[in-house]
Amino acid sequence: MEKCFLPALLALMLSQCKVNPPLALSPTDPAEALPEIRLPEGFRISLFARVKNARAMTLSPSGILFVGSRKEGKVYAVLNRDGDLKADEVVTVASGLHMPTGVCYHQGDLYVSEVSRILVFENIDKTFRNQPVPKEIPYRFPSEEHHGWKYIRFGPDGLLYVPVGAPCNVCLREDDPRFATIMRLRKDGTGAEIVARGVRNSVGFDWNPLTGTLWFTDNGRDWMGDDLPPCELNACPKPGLHFGFPYCHGSQIPDPDYGRIASCQNFTPPAQELGPHVAPLGMTFYTHKRFPQRYHNGIFIAEHGSWNRSTPIGYRVTFVPVQDDKALGYEVFASGWLRPDGSRWGRPVDVITTSEGHLLVSDDYGDAIYIITYDDPKSTK
Repeated sequence: MEKCFLPALLALMLSQCKVNPPLALSPTDPAEALPEIRLPEGFRISLFARVKNARAMTLSPSGILFVGSRKEGKVYAVLNRDGDLKADEVVTVASGLHMPTGVCYHQGDLYVSEVSRILVFENIDKTFRNQPVPKEIPYRFPSEEHHGWKYIRFGPDGLLYVPVGAPCNVCLREDDPRFATIMRLRKDGTGAEIVARGVRNSVGFDWNPLTGTLWFTDNGRDWMGDDLPPCELNACPKPGLHFGFPYCHGSQIPDPDYGRIASCQNFTPPAQELGPHVAPLGMTFYTHKRFPQRYHNGIFIAEHGSWNRSTPIGYRVTFVPVQDDKALGYEVFASGWLRPDGSRWGRPVDVITTSEGHLLVSDDYGDAIYIITYDDPKSTK
């Protein structure tokens, strides 16, 4: 039975959290606003493509970038024929889908997530222009839309990993143990199992290239005040771990409603606490050598940004250095989508690395995809 309610303690917390409505903004051209982005020395950012409501991204070996949307109900193919830093064409692969947020290229096929099912577009590099008719993996996920959009990816084990978000801000849905988990299954829909529990809403994960450990972002609950709880970056070295939701948030913050049921000591703490309400979504280990050494095998995270914090936070790309499956810090890498006056013209969603070692960043608010490149300052002196 769902238990979403606000006791007196939580009501008191709410009274201390002044929620400002989003500022009404005139449309901002991302290309014109990009000079506002701040990056470390040697890095540059430019507009790679204009893509409506760009969310998750995946690259085929032939260089076609496939992009899911959530509000548009579409999947796009972005082509860059001459290999420069700007796309040449955007093609609509499919439309009329139900929140097709996640996309994943695997063995020549494109996998696309809807809320309750996974679609497969076969031989996609050759069929993307022809409005291909997808097949459906014969496994159904819950149909609740709240946190129902899904990031998907195949793991090193050849299985498809699919998160199932909690259908609420905070609740305990004992009627379906799949809620608030990360699952995996074979591409034919068989063998579905839960890998990680207590995961409120993960919209991004990747595997440590050196250890094979699954790492994932998780969005913290709302309505505990401006500064609580932190969002999370988690490491899951083996199946079956529980990461706390709805009983515990961050490393040791009991939930006002459910914290009395179970102690935070019973759960796996985050590998790294992130900012409160920053909404971490896509993440990727940087495995190329183009960027400086300090970024190798570390994690880039797209922070979508707060929606109900009195002072907005997030709207940036952050970086977490990793060694031996331990997070060594948390720093801002790219910022400026959030202006000093609190207005925002973009919201990063996903980050992936190109075969050349550049970083692509999708933005569902600015309807754009950016490319971040690195030019060694020493080589120009």
